[in-house]
Amino acid sequence: MKVAVTAAGFTSFALLYAPQAVLPQLAQQYHLDPGGASLAVSVATGALAISVLPIAALSEVVGRRSVIIASVVISAVLGLLLPLVPSYSLMLVLRAVQGVAIAGFPGVATAYLIERLGKVGVAAAVGAMIAGNSIGGMTGRLATGFTAGPLGWRGALYVVAGLSLVCAVITVLALPRGREHTEDRQTLRDVGTGLLHAVRKPVLLAQYAVALLAMGSFVALYNAAGFRLTGELHLSPAIASLVFLAYALGSVSSATANRLAERIGRRRAIVAVLLLMAVGAVLTIPDSVAMVALGFVVLTCSFFAAHAIANSWAAAEAPENARGQTGGFYTLMYYLGSSIGGAVGAVIYGAAGWAWLIVAVVVWLVLAVAAVGLGTTVRAHSTRALAHT
Repeated sequence: MKVAVTAAGFTSFALLYAPQAVLPQLAQQYHLDPGGASLAVSVATGALAISVLPIAALSEVVGRRSVIIASVVISAVLGLLLPLVPSYSLMLVLRAVQGVAIAGFPGVATAYLIERLGKVGVAAAVGAMIAGNSIGGMTGRLATGFTAGPLGWRGALYVVAGLSLVCAVITVLALPRGREHTEDRQTLRDVGTGLLHAVRKPVLLAQYAVALLAMGSFVALYNAAGFRLTGELHLSPAIASLVFLAYALGSVSSATANRLAERIGRRRAIVAVLLLMAVGAVLTIPDSVAMVALGFVVLTCSFFAAHAIANSWAAAEAPENARGQTGGFYTLMYYLGSSIGGAVGAVIYGAAGWAWLIVAVVVWLVLAVAAVGLGTTVRAHSTRALAHT
């Protein structure tokens, strides 16, 4: 199971973010500003966000394994077609379709794991899955960054698509069969009831806010990073793509984040790592390659820690009849943050520069901290009222 979800995560995230490392090349090829080029990422994540709830609901009816397998296979095949498109507008259309296909894995994976492993084991499993996701995202970006020079951006996307297809085959072969209990599958009415339950608990709403704002901040900075590193700091695309090596440390932090949460509590842990994200963002302001690299390491490690804590917290708090819907809402907000934050961040950078982008990111992260405080405070008050009654 671990091999399967890691391979699926590699496929999904390598394909989803592969164009991010070649955004400057796309801008040059199609005469785009940073905001226009960032649509190559934002369109796919936006389509994923819109599709994740319907696909999560579909998984309640047809089974989660079938949805995961269809997701990785179709998205990998579309990745092979992407470099063949003759225009940027057609590329955006195909990226949107690919985003819909990719939605099948992140939209149902957490619910799949919690059904197989139970609430006790899901935190470690989710951490391991996110670690695999980060490795896929890092590899996809590095592969395109290093091969764009000799092969061009089209050849670079082919390389990532080929690697992703191999991982999709591994997923098909390794994902466990069985335990597809058709008698436990939900009707459409059950799915609708579950959707309502998934948005009633304040603590869940807080995790959705963290997903939206933290992911928006993270992608905004990475979308603009390539333009700053290759433009203002005069680095080659291959050297600039080394910033994505921070993902390696991010995979470690995601796997260990829930241990921190167990020691000091989820609320304190997630507030701490969100504030650390803001510190990492501020560290990137000086025009120093070393400081930018350090800032992105801090930002990336703390982001993946926040994501791991929030994702497992949402899974543990999900009502039993709304596990898929809770995972769907979390993923919806996560990729909505990626789409909106990535696009808005690129526009801010293009219009006002890096320092103002950092200001926007810090504001978003402070709002995420406030959401956690509000959501958990409301829950504590409700618990005390119930105990008093």
